[in-house]
Order: sequence, then C-alpha cells, then structure tokens
Amino acid sequence: MYAIIETGGKQYKIQQGDVLFVEKLNVEEDAVVTFDKVIAIGNEDGITVGAPYVAGATVTAKAVKNGKAKKITVFTYKPKKNEKRKMGHRQPYTKVMIEAINA
Repeated sequence: MYAIIETGGKQYKIQQGDVLFVEKLNVEEDAVVTFDKVIAIGNEDGITVGAPYVAGATVTAKAVKNGKAKKITVFTYKPKKNEKRKMGHRQPYTKVMIEAINA
C-alpha cells in the first residue's frame, strides 16, 4: 500500500517504513505527526484519488530529527556595474519515518 501526501507545498509518494526529509514542522523529536492532506491511496484493489483530498484518510509518522541541510551559496551580480552579493542559505528540515497509512 502506498499514499501520496502533501506537506510544505510539495507532494511525496510514501509507503510504510519510509524515511523522508520534509519542510520543517513545528514538532519535537520523537513526536507523532499526522498528515491529513492525502491526495491518493493505492493498494492491490486499485487507486483512490481525492478531490482534492481523500476523505477520512490520514498518514501517521514519527518525527525523528529536526535539522538544517548543507549550506548552499547564492551569488547574484549585475554585469559591468561592479555590483555583486554573496550569501549562504541552510534550509531547515524535519526527518520523519512513516508508521501507518490509515485509509
């Protein structure tokens, strides 16, 4: 069984036991997170697609870790004007482990 969920403006295809990195959620480590924006659920019978979400379907996950990704360099410049700016950015994330898909 798999599900497609939406969190942080992105969509993820997940199965039970998957570990994924999502946009930072406001939860503590080892807390239970429930995703209720389930777009589709697939099993051996077929696929159930919501409009826009499947009614009554949830996905339960456990927050494993909160952290920041590796630093990326953002460099902007305007040619021939001697105008440049160098910045760095570290995107915060939450690492979650999928425990159950409740259809």
